[in-house]
Formats: sequence, C-alpha cells, structure tokens
Amino acid sequence: AIDEYKPLDATTNPSLILAAAQMPAYQKLVDDAVAYGKKLGGSEEEQIKNASDKLFVLFGAEILKRIPGRVSTEVDARLSFDKEGMIQRARRLIDLYKEVGVGKDRILIKLSSTWEGIQAGRVLEAEHGIHCNMTLLFSFAQAVACAEAGVTLISPFVGRILDWYVANGDKKAYEPLEDPGVKSVTKIYNYYKKFGYKTIVMGASFRNTGQIKALTGCDYLTISPKLLAELSKEHVKLTPTLSVKEAQACDLEKIHLDEKAFRWHHNEDQMAVEKLSDGIRRFAADAVKLERMLKERMFSTENGK
Repeated sequence: AIDEYKPLDATTNPSLILAAAQMPAYQKLVDDAVAYGKKLGGSEEEQIKNASDKLFVLFGAEILKRIPGRVSTEVDARLSFDKEGMIQRARRLIDLYKEVGVGKDRILIKLSSTWEGIQAGRVLEAEHGIHCNMTLLFSFAQAVACAEAGVTLISPFVGRILDWYVANGDKKAYEPLEDPGVKSVTKIYNYYKKFGYKTIVMGASFRNTGQIKALTGCDYLTISPKLLAELSKEHVKLTPTLSVKEAQACDLEKIHLDEKAFRWHHNEDQMAVEKLSDGIRRFAADAVKLERMLKERMFSTENGK
C-alpha cells in the first residue's frame, strides 16, 4: 500500500504490527527479531521484550525504505502511566534504530497522551532531541498539555470520538462538519495556530472520507490504505476547511494546565476518559498477544513441544 500511495510519512502501532507479524511475507523480520532476542540473552521475559522491540524497529526500518519522511514507532502501552519507563523505552528504540543505520530525525516515538506520557514527551524532546508523536488523544486538555510540553506532533483520534458518540447518544449519523471527531480536531488546530504553537496536528483514526475532507488544510492526516483507495477514485477539487488565517481570528482563549488542572479538565470529558483507557487496554492486549507469539517462536521447540 505504501508503494502504491507514496505517502510522506507512515505509522505503526501494536495492533498493526501484530497483524503484519502473522503474514507470510514478513516472517523473515519475525525470525530476525527472535534471533536478536535470543542473542542478547537474559531471562525469558527480557529476551521476549528485546525481540518485540527489535520487531517494531525492523518493521519501521522497512517502511523507511519506501517513504521520504518519518515513521512512528510506539512505546509499549503498558508503560502509559510510567514516565521514566516511557523515556527509557523510547531511548532504547532510538538506539535500536541507530544499530540498523536509521537516525533519530526519521523517527517519531509514539506515546500515550496520559499526563505521564506528555511529560515523558517533554523530556525526550528537550533533553534527548527525540521527536514524539502523542497518540490516543481525545480531549482538548490533552492537546493543550501536549502543546505546552513542546512535542513534535499530536495524533487526535477522529473516528474513535465518533464511535463513542454513536454508541452513547441518540444520533447515529453526522454530517462531516458536525462530526464530533472533526469538531474536536478543528478546535485543536485553531487553538494551536492562534497561539503559535509549533506542534504539528495530525488527524488520525478516520471512519470515512467525509471526515478526511472536512479536515482539509490540517497540518498532516494519517489515512488508512482503504480510505486512500476511496479518495483516489474521487475527482473533486478540495478547498481547505482549516486555515491559519481563520484560526487566528477565532475566539478561543489561551489556557495553562498544570497536572491538577489537566486531570480535572480531562476528567470532565467522559468520552475522552473512556476512549483513552479503552485505547490503552487495546494496545496493551495486542502487545501481550505479540509477545505470546514471539514466546512460542522462541521457546516452545526447546521444551520439546
């Protein structure tokens, strides 16, 4: 799909890696990761963790052969509330990329947009020059805290916001400009541009092309191959719905969030609280499945099974 659509950048996450690791085409990468984990030795748990990190990096490196820009690689979602753990794992991933000849300028480290994740991003950017992509972002509070932390990029989730409103409200369909996910990203974009934040807004998690078209003009969008295929069949001229000029004229007020204010504002948004925790659980569950698969590869034959 990357060869076909030629995007500037690309992203990975535990769910995408898990799916790809089960495809016959990518078994060499899995074998290489397994061999790497065994070579480093240590406890069974350490070997699996090292193999898992290596697999993420091998997939990232393969993607980078096909794109001019950056690839996003996710830190284990089980570290979402462990600031130091996320910093350590991010630096480890950057080291692994370096081992295969990829510099940190071509990597975005994906972190959950918890308070701890955002503060880990602040440290990685300021002290280590490691670019971060804040993921699982659903609330305005998360977006404000990310901007204040000076991270490179945020990935506000459009589709998952819509999913929540459809599941929890009476309305089952929305016009693109009334879509709650589209409205969320529009507000974030306008706030960032009005107050001159450098952080890139990259709309993510789309359910339909209407959402994508309603965010024309956003800094970046990350779009699945399926929706890119649908868009490629359309021959309409798109006019940007988002623009810096309009953002600067909007009436949003600047706010500052310390930890207490962040937790309160985020907690006031029921959708964001539920979708953040659900997203962390899902990514963690897929990380566990991936490790289980690696464990079978690494150790089941030795046990005579």
